[in-house]
Amino acid sequence: MKATTAELKRLSTQITENRSWLMEQFPPYFFIAMKDEPEAMALLEREMGSLAQNRRLVLADREKCLIQALPNVPGSLYDTLRRIPEREISYAMIGHSENPLPGSDRTLEIQRFEFDRKSNKEILEGGGTEVPSAIRSKVAQALRKSYPDFAMADLDRLLRIIWLNNENYVRMAWPERLAQVLNLYQKGNQAGGLYLDVEEMEGGKESRIHFAVANPPQHDFLLQVMEVFNRLDLGVNRAYCLTISNGVHPIFLGTFYVRRRDGEILSRGSELFSLLRDELCNTQILATNSHAYRDFVTKGTFSGRQGSLVNAFIAFCHTNLAHNQPDRFGLDDVKSAFFSHPEIALQMTELFSVRFDPAAADRELIYPSALAETEQVVAGYNTGHRYLDEVRRAIFRCCLIFIKHTLKTNFYVAEKQALAFRLDPAYLTELGREFTSDLPPALPFRVTFFFSRFGFGYHIGFSDIARGGWRTVIARNGDDFITNANTIFRENFVLAHTQHLKNKDIYEGGSKLVLILEAGDLQRSGERDLETLRLYKLQYGVANAFLDIFVTQNGVAKLPAVVDYYREDEPIELGPDENMHDSMIESIARISKNRGYLLGIGIMSSKTVGINHKEFGVTSTGVVRFAEITMADLGIDMVNHPFSVKFTGGPNGDVAGNAMRIMLDRYPRMQIRLILDGTAALFDPKGARHEELSRILLKEDLDAFNPKALHEGGFMLFRSGSRTEGLKTLYRKATMKADGLFEEWISIDEFSRLFGELIFTTEADLFIPGGGRPETIDANNWERFFLADGTPSARAIVEGANSFITPEARMQLQKKGVIIMRDASANKCGVISSSYEIIANLLMSDAEFLADKEEYVAGVIAILEKRAADEARLILKRHRDNPVLPCTEISDAISTEINGHYARLFRFFQGRPELLSQPPFRRAVLAHLPVLIADNARYRRRIATLPQKYLCAILAAELGSSMVYRGDQETDFEDILRLHISRNFPA
Repeated sequence: MKATTAELKRLSTQITENRSWLMEQFPPYFFIAMKDEPEAMALLEREMGSLAQNRRLVLADREKCLIQALPNVPGSLYDTLRRIPEREISYAMIGHSENPLPGSDRTLEIQRFEFDRKSNKEILEGGGTEVPSAIRSKVAQALRKSYPDFAMADLDRLLRIIWLNNENYVRMAWPERLAQVLNLYQKGNQAGGLYLDVEEMEGGKESRIHFAVANPPQHDFLLQVMEVFNRLDLGVNRAYCLTISNGVHPIFLGTFYVRRRDGEILSRGSELFSLLRDELCNTQILATNSHAYRDFVTKGTFSGRQGSLVNAFIAFCHTNLAHNQPDRFGLDDVKSAFFSHPEIALQMTELFSVRFDPAAADRELIYPSALAETEQVVAGYNTGHRYLDEVRRAIFRCCLIFIKHTLKTNFYVAEKQALAFRLDPAYLTELGREFTSDLPPALPFRVTFFFSRFGFGYHIGFSDIARGGWRTVIARNGDDFITNANTIFRENFVLAHTQHLKNKDIYEGGSKLVLILEAGDLQRSGERDLETLRLYKLQYGVANAFLDIFVTQNGVAKLPAVVDYYREDEPIELGPDENMHDSMIESIARISKNRGYLLGIGIMSSKTVGINHKEFGVTSTGVVRFAEITMADLGIDMVNHPFSVKFTGGPNGDVAGNAMRIMLDRYPRMQIRLILDGTAALFDPKGARHEELSRILLKEDLDAFNPKALHEGGFMLFRSGSRTEGLKTLYRKATMKADGLFEEWISIDEFSRLFGELIFTTEADLFIPGGGRPETIDANNWERFFLADGTPSARAIVEGANSFITPEARMQLQKKGVIIMRDASANKCGVISSSYEIIANLLMSDAEFLADKEEYVAGVIAILEKRAADEARLILKRHRDNPVLPCTEISDAISTEINGHYARLFRFFQGRPELLSQPPFRRAVLAHLPVLIADNARYRRRIATLPQKYLCAILAAELGSSMVYRGDQETDFEDILRLHISRNFPA
C-alpha cells in the first residue's frame, strides 16, 4: 500500500510538473483550442515523459480526429501528412513548445487533425442558420480593432459559413483568432481565390504567414505546402488550417507561424519571402503525382517553379508533335527526353527566364547569346543512339521554338492558378510540314497555350477580333487522356478553322479554346463527385491566366510581371461549349469586368445578361432552317409532307434537343426514327411518340424516355444503369414486341455493336448529327452509311455538330449522291447569336438589356433565320448550276469569299476611319444590327462609342457577306468596270 501511495504521489508530482511545463511552453490560445479534448490533454500531462523513448504519443485516434505528440524534428509534420494522405483534413492545428522537452534536445510538437468536411449541400441547406449574437458581437469588435479595412457587410455571411462548417471551432476560438480567419477569408475572395501575406510578430522571432486558396487541390495539398516550408528551411512552430465549403467549392484558410532556420527574420520585402510566395502559389500548378515533383523538386534538383515550367514544356511538345506522329512522340517519349537530361531541361528554363523574367537585367542583350548557346546544345545532342537522338533533338527543338515564339506569358505573375503563353503562330512554320501536314493549310492569327495542375489546352484564333466556344474534354481514364492529348492540337486547330468559316456573317473571325481535364485518378478512387470541383479549378485558373496576359493598358499587358513582346489590345470573345456550366459562364464574365478586360462581360456569351443558347435554341434555329430548305430542294415539304429523321445528340442537349423542340412544333407528320445520346439509344421504325418525347425534351436525357411508348419493332439500349455479373458488364435492352415490352441484359460487345451500327443502318430521309464526338464518320467507315442496295440510309445530312464527319468521308458520301450541309454553314447561328450578345453588352447596360431582352432576342432570331436561309439557298443554287461541285465545297468557297472580302474591307476601313461616320456606311452598320438597336435613337447614338476596330469589323462583315449573298458575279464585275471607266476615262 505504501509503495502504491508513493507511486501515485510520484505520478501526481510528475503530472503537476508536466502541466506547469506545458503552461510555460505553449501560448494561451493552445489551451483554449484544446479545451474540448480534456482526455487528450490529461494523457499528455501523464505520459509526456514517454517521448524520451518513443517517436510519438497518440493522444486521440478516432474516425474524425487524430491528435498526437512527438519530439520535433525537421519535416516531422511533413512525415505525418504522408501517413494520412487519403483522409480529407477539415482542421489542422500544429503547436511547438518554446524550449526542448525535459531531458531532451528536441521541442515538443502537438499535431491535431480533424476529418469532418461538410458537403456543399449541407452548407447550402443551412443558409438560414444564425450565429449566436454574443459570439458575433465579440468577433465584430475584434475585427474593428485588428482589421479596420475589413468590409463589415460580409461579416454575417462569412461567419455563418464557418459556423456551418465547424461550429465547435467557432465556439472554442478566441474572437481575435476568428477575426483573423474571417479577414483571411475575405482577402482570399477579393484576390480571386489565391492570397498570401506575411506579418512580422513582436519580438522578431516569428513571422505569421496567411495563405488562402479557393478550391484547393483535393489530395496532398497541406502535405505539399509543408514540403515547401521544409524545402525553404522554414520551421513551422504553429499552424492553424481550416478547410471549409462555401456551398460551391472548398476553401483552404491557413495561418502558419514560421521561423527561419538560419535565425534571420522572414519579412515581406525579403528575397526568401518572394521565393516562398512563388513556391506556395505554384502549388496550384505543380501536381504532386508528377515525375518532376516527386523525383526532381522534392530532391532539390528543380525549384517548384522550374518543375511547373518543365511540365508545361512537356505538354506543349507532346501535343504539337504527337498529333502527326503519335508513335514517335508519345507522352512517355517526351517525358523521357526531359527527365533523362535534367541539365538540358534546366537550361531551357534558364533561357525562358532570360527572355521573360521582369527582374532580369539587360534581357535584350543577354537573350541572343543564351539562345545561341542553347541551340548549339540541342543541335549537338548525341548519345550514340541514332533513332533516340533524332527523336529527342526534335523534342528539344520544339521546346526552343516554343520559347522563341512566345510573345507574352503570366509565368512570373505570383498569384496564378494556371499558366498562359501567347505565341506567334509563325512557330508552326518553323516547326515544319513534317509536323503540320495533317492541319488545314491556313496559318492562325494567334495560338495561346494554357497549362494547369489538372489539365492543359489551347486557344487558337484565325483573326484579330475572334470568337468561338470553350470546351473541356474530361479524360476519365488513362487511355482517354493519352488519346485526347495526342490529338488535342489538331482537333482544336480544325475546330477553330471550321469556326472561322462559320463566322463569315459576323465581325469576329473564328477561334476555339479546348482543354483536357485529367480526372482518371478520381474515377479510380471512386471520387466522381469531385470531378466538377476539379473542372471548375481548371476553368477558373485558365480564365484568370487568360486575363493575366490579355488585360492591357495602352495596348501593353497591364500586369508588370508580364513581359509583353506583342503590345497590342486583343479582343477575344469566348462562348460556352462542352462542359461549360452556367455558374462558370457568369464567373468568367464577372472577373473579366472586375479585372478591366476591354470587353468586360462581353468576353463570354450565353450569360443571364445575354442570350442563352439552350434557352432560345439559337443554333438549332439555323440547323432546322437549313433542313427545311434542303428537304424542299429534294421535293419534301416538311410542314405538309410526311418524312423521317434520325438524330445523334439527346433530347436534353442544346442542338439536338432544341432541333427536336422546333420540329415537333412545326412538323406534325415527322417521324423521329433514331436518337442517340450518351445515356441511351432509341430506335423506332414508326417514329418516337411525340407526346412522350415532349415530356422529357430539354429536361432529361434519353434514358428517361419510357420504352413502353415504343412502337412494335422499336427498341432502346441503355448505357446508364449497367450491372455487373462476375467479371462481365451487362447493359439493358428493351424491345417492343407484338405481345408487349421485352427486356434483356446484353454483353458489352453486343451493346457496342448495336449502338455503333444504328447511325449507319437506320433508314431516314434526313440525318441531323446534333451531338457526338468529332470524326465519328470517317474514311474507314463511311461506306457503312449505304444499304445493301447501294442507297444511302439518309438522302440529306445537316450537320448540327462540329466535325462529326471527316472531310474525306464527306467527299465520298457526296460522290454517291448524299446532300451534306456542313457544320460551318448549318450550325453557324449559335455563334451569330453570341456576336449579337456581345454587341448588346457593349451598347446597353445590364438593366437595359434585361428590360428589352425579349424584343432584342426576337430581332436576333429574325437575323438568324435570314442568315441561314441566305446561305442554304445560295449553296443549293450553285450546286444546281454545277452539280459536280459538292455542297460542302461550295460552303467552303462561300466562306472563303466572304472572309476574303472581310479581310480586305477591314484593312481598308482601318486605314480610312473617317468613312465610318458617313451616311452610306452608317446605313450599312445599322443594317447589321437587330431592329431594336437600329430603331431606338438612344441605342443608335451609342454606336459611335464602339471601339473603332469594332466599327471597322462590323462594316466589313456586313458588306462582305452581302456582296456574296446578294451579289451577282457578272453584275458585280460590270459595276467594277463602269466605276473604273468613269474614274480613268472621263467624258
